[in-house]
Parts: sequence; C-alpha cells; structure tokens
Amino acid sequence: MLASDAPLSRWLSWLETLSPSEINLGLERVLEVLARLDLRLPPHVLIIAGTNGKGSSVAMADALLRASGKRSGAYTSPHIRSYNERIVIDGVAVSDAEIIASFKRIEAARGDAELTYFEFGTLAAFDIFAAANLDVWVLEVGMGGRLDATNAIESSACLITNISLDHCDWLGPDVESIAYEKAGVMRRGKPAIFAGSVAGQTISQVAREKGAKLIVAGQDFSAVDNDDGSWTWKGPTRELRALRKPGLKGAFQVRNAAAVLALLDAAGLGDGIDSELINRVLPALSVTGRLQELRAHNRAWLFDVAHNPAASEALASTLETMQSGGQLIAIVGVLADKDVAGVIGPLTQWVDRWVAMTADSHRALPANDLARQVSNLSGKPCLVADSIAAAVEFARRCASENDRILVTGSFFTVGPVLSQLAADS
Repeated sequence: MLASDAPLSRWLSWLETLSPSEINLGLERVLEVLARLDLRLPPHVLIIAGTNGKGSSVAMADALLRASGKRSGAYTSPHIRSYNERIVIDGVAVSDAEIIASFKRIEAARGDAELTYFEFGTLAAFDIFAAANLDVWVLEVGMGGRLDATNAIESSACLITNISLDHCDWLGPDVESIAYEKAGVMRRGKPAIFAGSVAGQTISQVAREKGAKLIVAGQDFSAVDNDDGSWTWKGPTRELRALRKPGLKGAFQVRNAAAVLALLDAAGLGDGIDSELINRVLPALSVTGRLQELRAHNRAWLFDVAHNPAASEALASTLETMQSGGQLIAIVGVLADKDVAGVIGPLTQWVDRWVAMTADSHRALPANDLARQVSNLSGKPCLVADSIAAAVEFARRCASENDRILVTGSFFTVGPVLSQLAADS
C-alpha cells in the first residue's frame, strides 16, 4: 500500500506492478474482489463491445441518457490525456481524490489477487459508480468481451458495434474467433444489439446458445438517409424522423448512432428520447481523438486514434471528403502488436509527408522500425522523430497555412501530441 498522501500518478505507477502480465484475460480475479466489495448495482447496466466505435457509442449513449433525465456513469478506456477521463459521472470526469479513495477501497478488498492495471481500474470505476447511486452505468469493453473485466457485472443490455481484426494475439486469428469473444457480453433473456456487417453467423449462434434477444442492424433497425441531408431511424416499434447528423465526424457515425438508439430502446430507456432531443444532443457532441479538428501554431490539425485496419479505412474514407487543396502531413506512432501495413496502407493515397514517432508506451514500435515500414508501404520518405516535441515541430515547419497535419496510429500517439500542443500554447 502506498502512503496515504500519495498522488494519483504514484498510484497509477504502482498498479502496473501488481500483476506479472499487463493483459491477463479472465474474470476469476475480478469476481473474487467484486464479491468482497458487495456493490449496489443500478437498475440498468449497458455494456458496449466491438472492434471500433465503442468510445463514440458510449459518448452518444451517455449524452442521450443524461439529456433525458437519467443520472449516468460512463467508463471508457484507454484515456487520451488524463486517467480521470475513464470515469465520468453526469458528464464530468471524477477527481483525483475520488479515484484515490476508491483505489484504497479496492486494495483493502483485493487480498492476494494479482489484478492487472485495467482490472484494478475497472473495479474502481464500479466502486465509484455504486457510491454515486446512478440510474445507468455505460461500460466500454477493454478487449474482447467474454473475459474482459467489464463483463464481470451482469448487464441489462449490450451492444456489439462491429467485428474486425485486432488484438489477434489474445482474441484469435480470424473474425469468427473474435466475434465469439465479443459475443460473450450477451446475457440470457436480455437485449443484444449487433450493428456489424461481418461474422453475423457467429453472433447469431452465440445469441441462440445464451438465449439472448438478438437485435440486428438492417433487419430489426436501420438508418435511412433522406434527400434533405437528414436521416431516419427505423426501430422495431417506432421511427424517429428528420434527424440531424451527429457532430462526430465520419459517415459511419450515423450507423453508430442508430445502434445506440436501438440499445436504449431495447433496454427500456427510450422514453423521452425523441427527434427533438436527439437533434439537440448528438450534433453538438464531440469526443477527444476521434476525427478531432483544432488549430494550433496557426496550422490545421486532425487527430484520430485509428489503430487497426478497419479504423484506418474509415479514417481514409473521411479524408477523401476533407480534401482542402493543400498537403497532408501525418505524424504516426503505433504499438508493436498492431498490423502496421493494415493501419498505414489505407492512408498512403492521402498522405504527402510522413513523420514516425515512438508511441508513449512500452509496447510501442520504435520510430526507426516504423519509419522503415511506412516508407516501404507508401513509397515516400518518412522522417524519424526522436521525441514527441520533435515530431510536432517538424510537422509544423513542413505545413503551410493550407496544409493539414494528421496525428494517428494509437491512443498513445494522439494523447501525447495533444498534450505537447497544449504545453506549447
């Protein structure tokens, strides 16, 4: 146990020492500590799994719930700049003091369980939410679903956004294996929304085995584009017309919004969520690091945490619609276990100049190795930056006022660059 006055940064460093494995999928340890905590659960727990779109979907669900009068807690991971971003109550990130107090309670209940950093933090989120006496918890799965720490809580409904290749070392070598792991969040007799377009057979099979109430995009609900640029949500029992597009960029965000509406409707949380409320809430919503635009150093910057092939393809599709006439300079950093070709390949058509940096993680692919692969894939030179500050400075000097700087490849790239820009301002 740390000193009673230890800051949050010390606690977070200490959490990394509790388990010999950074990732250790399995529910036994979390369930053991949960039983000792004996937390009071809310009327509704929504769990959101999938390869991409989880964070955006959590943000949409949380915003709509709060606007409709519910007290909501949202748990997401990883964070972009501050650990506090992971645990949000009524739209506000909890304080260092609240997190530290919860960490102390988890440690008191832990015994000799070797909790990972993620497991310890997830239990703390549960503990904080329980103390706040909320109406709804909205939980983002960290990895997979079946054996993820978030799945230790009995959910009342779930959403699986999509299935594609990612975390293959832990979840399996193909989309069917990954779909099986993600489908593990389903519960008997409870609604399960599937918004994806692949691995539907595996999802359906697991739903039948578990006895979940499967609700599928394109069959039980849909998003229909209207001629005036609005869209219509068609659900099992009602329609919502003349909806404005979400403020989150990317055409795929309408699909995410449609799935979130299906989730809330199926969970019995749709009362009060009408077209007027949706049009007031979703167009104004933004999420840090998800196609986030800002101006800094008199340059246009675009941040996106795309870190797998499907996310990179979605980013490339959005870049196609954002052509400004200038050049695109990309700062990229990825983790060593990622599919570099799958992340970089879709972007090569749009990126004019590359800067490789080492993402801020001990699992990062070194900038030298990344630059070599980027050059081979793109056929263009790739500068190697020896620091975050160097990457930012080189991109800034290369870009004119008409150019755009893209920062992508990992949460551990986007967050540090955003922090660097804030420090420079």
